[in-house]
Amino acid sequence: MAKKKVISTDQKTKTVTFLNGDIKHILDDGKVVYRYADSKTTQTTYPSGLEVLHFANKQIDKRETQRHPGGKREILFPDQTIKYLESDGSEKTIFLDGTVIHLSSGEKMVDFPNGQREVHTSQYKRREYPDGTVKIIYPSGQQETKYASGRVHIRTVKGDLQHSSSVNTCECWGASRTQQSV
Repeated sequence: MAKKKVISTDQKTKTVTFLNGDIKHILDDGKVVYRYADSKTTQTTYPSGLEVLHFANKQIDKRETQRHPGGKREILFPDQTIKYLESDGSEKTIFLDGTVIHLSSGEKMVDFPNGQREVHTSQYKRREYPDGTVKIIYPSGQQETKYASGRVHIRTVKGDLQHSSSVNTCECWGASRTQQSV
């Protein structure tokens, strides 16, 4: 319930002060600025449907409300991390160091600034290295490493080497042949 309603002398701003200390400014361009006294949060709603919340901890939350109900959302955290939430449920988070995390359909993909990529699914966790090496860990604990050279190591849950293969190149009778040894 409103405690006090005031209209500016130029008739462009209406200010409503509530009993709980909240203040609502309604501007003649259609923008509404609401200040929550208890949480020290400011919510600005634009005629386009964009809603921007400024929290006391310096977090900023932007969301489309009118045009895209349940739609996109962008959150800027105090540490400069940015999170994008899409209407399909997918997420993208960008950290200050350049690390990017993508979440979509139960799969998580992490791109690191050093060129490495990590993929998490219900079937495995995989790390890809810039040199072409790929390490996979399965839910059972078994680990598999595939090197760019073609060599493969498979380790048991206990870390014991279960399988190892390597690719050797030899010069035999003047011809180059590749042999795979197990």
